[in-house]
Amino acid sequence: MNSKNVLIVAGEASGDLHGASLIRELKKLDSSLKIFGIGGNKMQAEGMELIYHIDKMAFLGFVEVIKHLPFIKKVQRDLIEEVKKRKVKEVVLIDYPGFNLSIAKKLKQLEPASAAGRPKFKLDLIYYITPQVWAWGKGRVNKIRELFKKVLVVFPFEEKFFKEKNVNAEYVGHPLIQEINAYDFISRNLLDKKFDLNPAKEILLILPGSRKQEVKSIFPEAIKAASKIADELDMQIVVACSSNIDKKIFYELTNIKNFKVIKDQTYDLLKQAKFGIVKSGTSTLEAGLLELPMVIVYKTSSLTYAIGKSLVKIKNFGMANIILDEQVVPELIQNKANADNIYDEAKNILSDEDLLNNIKLRLSRIKKVLGDKDAPKNAAKIIYSLMDEHKTG
Repeated sequence: MNSKNVLIVAGEASGDLHGASLIRELKKLDSSLKIFGIGGNKMQAEGMELIYHIDKMAFLGFVEVIKHLPFIKKVQRDLIEEVKKRKVKEVVLIDYPGFNLSIAKKLKQLEPASAAGRPKFKLDLIYYITPQVWAWGKGRVNKIRELFKKVLVVFPFEEKFFKEKNVNAEYVGHPLIQEINAYDFISRNLLDKKFDLNPAKEILLILPGSRKQEVKSIFPEAIKAASKIADELDMQIVVACSSNIDKKIFYELTNIKNFKVIKDQTYDLLKQAKFGIVKSGTSTLEAGLLELPMVIVYKTSSLTYAIGKSLVKIKNFGMANIILDEQVVPELIQNKANADNIYDEAKNILSDEDLLNNIKLRLSRIKKVLGDKDAPKNAAKIIYSLMDEHKTG
């Protein structure tokens, strides 16, 4: 009998968002599916049984991972035991490459036929939102080809890249397109009333990341720059806070007090803000899709940066710039991500209305590049079709 149990692993806030929309579409195809694994509040709200919450998995950089290695190994052991116990046939891994490629290898080791002629324990491993191996870690392509039955990619150029490497890849669209299209935006007026913002002042938005280490690295410099800009240009500073971050951390990291922290309202803030200081990652794509002029910032430990720099083979760092294949918005990475540079870049754009509008126009091309495919629906159909193969296979 075909197993209705599906393991899904997402390790961070963006994965929780995309995992939730995937689960919703899978449940539409078959409401009896039992989905479990690692996720966050959004995936749990769609009916997923959490074995571990993403809050426990927020490791950033090589040093942090090494420090938490015993815990990571325990999580992997626990998941593998659940896979065996529940007779899982389908495993869906979402982004989060360090952990997911490691557990994929361990899961594949369950497959060889056992003794006494018992049937082979067969798993379909599916990668949804793959690591950016075209940017760095191209050696991982071989791993992905060996480990995964199907790779579901979210950028058009990834399909071509993987197919040239003989990986069974398919472009399903980018999940953010549907998530933003389906979002019920509130007006600036309502946003002001709900969070006691000043309707007469433009919003200067800071998106410092969804992990504590990121916030600690990026926020202190970002708020110094933002405070100076806000004073000079009569703007108000708002910090978009991820659901898994405690608001108090921002006030503990600076003596500056002229800002407001707003939780779980990121899309509305991106829509209504005039400018953003945005941590590199999914946030830059969200900001780009909502045509928000920004400066992209990123900072990590010296060791992590040194290792990463030796591997990265692309000219742009921020996702909005990568998709457009040009540096539409400035990028300040590592030592360059300081208050003076952030101030200079932001002030330069905000002081030039023509430049500001030109950036908005160029960012509007992101939607055209990504197209209008419904990623969660397409991914769910492919995953479910693999389950059907198990029924007949």
